[in-house]
Amino acid sequence: MGSLKEVKNRINSVKSTRQITSAMKMVASAKLHKAQSRIENMLPYQQKLNEILTNFLSTDATFESPYTEVRPVTRVAVVVFSSNSSLCGAFNANVVKKLGETLEEYKSLGKENILIYPIGKKVEQATKKLGYTSRGNYQGMAEKPSYVQAYEQLAGLLMQEFVEKQIDRVELIYHHFKSMGSQILTREEYLPIDLSKVEATAATEGSGKRGFQNDYIVEPSVGQLIADLLPKVLSQKLFTVLQDSNASEHAARTLAMQTATDNANELIQDLTKQYNKSRQQAITNELLDIIAGSLK
Repeated sequence: MGSLKEVKNRINSVKSTRQITSAMKMVASAKLHKAQSRIENMLPYQQKLNEILTNFLSTDATFESPYTEVRPVTRVAVVVFSSNSSLCGAFNANVVKKLGETLEEYKSLGKENILIYPIGKKVEQATKKLGYTSRGNYQGMAEKPSYVQAYEQLAGLLMQEFVEKQIDRVELIYHHFKSMGSQILTREEYLPIDLSKVEATAATEGSGKRGFQNDYIVEPSVGQLIADLLPKVLSQKLFTVLQDSNASEHAARTLAMQTATDNANELIQDLTKQYNKSRQQAITNELLDIIAGSLK
């Protein structure tokens, strides 16, 4: 059993740590609230966009778009979303693990044909450790998601490279924010766009049920409008994923700091009991020494 001074110093140390974790939990919780508000504000626009596209897809109109072209994969791009900082539980570790599994699947293509776009400092560092070169620095997007940045710096670039056949497939790895206690690690195909999934998403959101609105007046044609809508859908999708990952990060950090604070409280209780027990034993020993001395 340690001395009273050692136990007391440890109690003070744990209390200081608890103050830090508690403060970090409050900050992460506030950021999570803002991230949730941004997602809620964005959802009506996304739902309406999917609804319009689904309504037109339900017609017999024919259209052509380079973003729907499925071709043999000889070069692939992987966009991975993580955080810039740690202390958020297994959030980043899970993303890196999923990235490793994905790279293993595509290793037959060769490293030069696997392009990694890391969104966040942690996955950028992991990319270097895995022996790959990052395709740009997107740490700012991970910290503060912006639609303009998502389109100009990434979505537009990916669409251009896909159309020019520099890449044949684009995949996304990110956490989907479902609730405060649930962030689902997701891997999905971004390009070529699967229109059946867009329709399924619209139906899930409750929007694809009314069918095509026959009173639409479309110029120059339905097919041309669908082709023009697809880049907007792709840009919106990437921005949605950014928001999802950002909210998931703050939720994971809030839970991690709450757990750390609870553990600190338990440790303080145990150390306080140990301190009181040591103090009582020291007082008892002193009394025994006094009594023994008086009997001599």
